[in-house]
Amino acid sequence: MYNAEGLKKELLSGKFENTFKKLYPNNTDSAQRYCFVIDKFVEKYGDSDDLRLFSAPGRTEVGGNHTDHQHGCVLAAGVDLDVIAVARKTDTGVIRIQSEGFDEDVIDLSILTPQTDEIEHAPALIRGIAARFKDLGYEIGGFDAYTTSNVLKGSGLSSSAAFEVLVCTLLNSLYNNEKMDSVEKAIVSQYAENNFFNKPCGLMDQMACSYGGFVGIDFNDPQNPVIEKIDFDFTKANHSLCIVDTGGCHADLTSDYAGVPAEMKSVAENLGKTVLREVDEKQFYENIPALREKGVSDRAILRAIHFFNDNRRAVVLKNALKNNDFDEFKKVIVESGRSSLQCLQNVFAPSNPQEQGLTLALALTEKILDGKGAFRVHGGGFAGTIQAFVPNDILYAYKEEIEKVFGKGKCYVLSIRPVGGVEVTTDLFD
Repeated sequence: MYNAEGLKKELLSGKFENTFKKLYPNNTDSAQRYCFVIDKFVEKYGDSDDLRLFSAPGRTEVGGNHTDHQHGCVLAAGVDLDVIAVARKTDTGVIRIQSEGFDEDVIDLSILTPQTDEIEHAPALIRGIAARFKDLGYEIGGFDAYTTSNVLKGSGLSSSAAFEVLVCTLLNSLYNNEKMDSVEKAIVSQYAENNFFNKPCGLMDQMACSYGGFVGIDFNDPQNPVIEKIDFDFTKANHSLCIVDTGGCHADLTSDYAGVPAEMKSVAENLGKTVLREVDEKQFYENIPALREKGVSDRAILRAIHFFNDNRRAVVLKNALKNNDFDEFKKVIVESGRSSLQCLQNVFAPSNPQEQGLTLALALTEKILDGKGAFRVHGGGFAGTIQAFVPNDILYAYKEEIEKVFGKGKCYVLSIRPVGGVEVTTDLFD
């Protein structure tokens, strides 16, 4: 256990060097970043002899665009952008979290029911996670924490899931001796977002942030997802993973996101099922005329077509990585992107067709790469980011050209992080 000065001394002396090399291979200022958070914690909450460090990564969706909420298959990975925290236990029965740039969140743990005024705000996530911990028989208690994040909001890297997993990790480490595993942390995070934050979402974001590394996930039974860790390093393929932030705003897009699972489920329900994973694909195609007669929208039918195809692609992509067939991987990534554009239709918001940053970024990326690499919409879509797999010999040129349009620093070259939400210690990887 350390006070502020003792913990900063350990950070600056290089004691965390091995941990940081694994968590942040492209960054050299990690110790300073954690020291900054410690100083901010002390400013807000005062010093203590039991300060501890925590981190939860953002995630990149590699395969399976909007398939998880239909109990489908996905391929995802944790990345080296994360939300970090310094925290200490308290005996107040209150969780206090000060996130850099936001108002302080204060949660009285004697109240563990959804609060109307917290819907779509961070306190709802914290309260929901604490409530679910208690429901499942885990210990909960008060703590103070200061956090900062370099996971861009609206980036498709899932800043909200990273925050949820961080809160789970704090409660799990501070009060439960890390008894809750990565899968359950993800499920608890999703529960809070669905039932307290009031946002319908699948489980992929939380699972990737909680688990880390490359993971293939089959959500056929969402309470017991089948998770397969994949040992693959993109650097071996001489490509880099780029996320391009097009600057689009995710505000007021909740209805667009909610519309995707709702429309997919409308198809399933009209065929006597709950989600599309339960629907026989042949039966679906045979019943398209009947679905239209019943008033099921053409867009809902197209989104169902995307699900069946992208669900298969997620498995093909996973196997391509396992077999080191990167050419097949790139081909299927492009196919997935075309399907998201044509069938899923999540590259711009129907309410604002004049703003098409994602479509523009995809078109420019196709021109710059000129038949090399691969590209697709990233994450939920409608605004935010695209994903590109860029050959290293043209990485600089790609970054330079795409940033001429979207701004300097808007193309992020990422690495894959081997672990999910964790307490950050000197012996994390020993």
